[in-house]
Amino acid sequence: MSQSPDLSRSREPRERILLSQATVTDVEEEYVLDALRSGWVAPLGPHVDAFEAEIARRCGVEHALALSSGTAALHLALDCLGAGPDTVVVIASMTFAATANAVAYTGATPVFVDAREADGNLDPDLLDEALGTLIAEGADIAAVIPVDLLGRVCDYPAIEEVLAAHAGAQRIPLLADSAESLGAALLGRPAGSFGDAAALSFNGNKIMTTSGGGMLLSDDAALVERARSLSTQARQPVPWYEHADIGYNYRLSNLLAALGRAQLTRLDDLIARRREIREIYAAGLADVPGVRILGREPGRGDEEDNCWLTAVVIDPQVHDTDADSIVRAMNEQDIEVRHLWKPMHLQPVFAGARMFASGASERLFAHGVTLPSGAGLSDTDLERVLTALRRLL
Repeated sequence: MSQSPDLSRSREPRERILLSQATVTDVEEEYVLDALRSGWVAPLGPHVDAFEAEIARRCGVEHALALSSGTAALHLALDCLGAGPDTVVVIASMTFAATANAVAYTGATPVFVDAREADGNLDPDLLDEALGTLIAEGADIAAVIPVDLLGRVCDYPAIEEVLAAHAGAQRIPLLADSAESLGAALLGRPAGSFGDAAALSFNGNKIMTTSGGGMLLSDDAALVERARSLSTQARQPVPWYEHADIGYNYRLSNLLAALGRAQLTRLDDLIARRREIREIYAAGLADVPGVRILGREPGRGDEEDNCWLTAVVIDPQVHDTDADSIVRAMNEQDIEVRHLWKPMHLQPVFAGARMFASGASERLFAHGVTLPSGAGLSDTDLERVLTALRRLL
């Protein structure tokens, strides 16, 4: 096994390479300037309406609701699906905190399920075990939330098969956390079109951005209209402020929607560059034993992934290093490298939560890192990343 060298001794001042920086062009300037000049600078407006329609078409769904964040989309979807006190929501443990936080907002109890080793996505076999156990115990399951990790669509056919097998007298809704997977697909079907509803994120580091924002997607008109009402403080359609429900201030502004529309016109180019970046990493590490690109598995390549972030997993039997060491050493070289998501069942805020585990997500967290993947990175930037990583390994 190799030892990790200390790369900090010869450190030279240089521009920092960021993990996933947004790129903007004259197109974004044109759209945002149009929104400013239109006078629609407050929430809602023509760009919001157009953005919803364009995202719905792109994702192959009937309805879309533009919101202030992907977290808001998850929260509203869960509310509409009946999550609340005395219910449970089964979710992937390998995810960002927003997924679990949205469950907590409703008062429901999160139950975590482990990942598949190959791609970090929800393990359908463990989901089957979890649902069987919970149903036998008489739990009221409000929803199941898989997460499309790093832009790779989950195995929804297998997940839907598991849900159908446990339907019985209680149909279990499927809410897809597609925050990271806009533009990806599975068997030709777009991310965001799976399940009863799906949530997208347009945070600043995502495949495309509205600076901050998200979208709720569904073919269920009643669900989206209910969410639409809740997102505007649940105001009733009368001449005064009338509220029959507790609502939220969750709508997206017209200015940010304009930015999103501009980015959407460039989405295919942004994805194409991130796919090129993954290929460069794969080629540059092909001769390094004990290193694999997360998500590359026999029978399914990257052609349908949006390649939002490229992650590598280091075999501890081959390399005497771990994610902590790699993250620290690469950042000392002004190269932003991060751990994979720390599983939710390991987070202090969810200590004691129920977990159906195989150990896969813990191993991925211990030995997996995400590499700089932004569409604006140059080949010279990528060479610098590869050189530093190869020296470590």
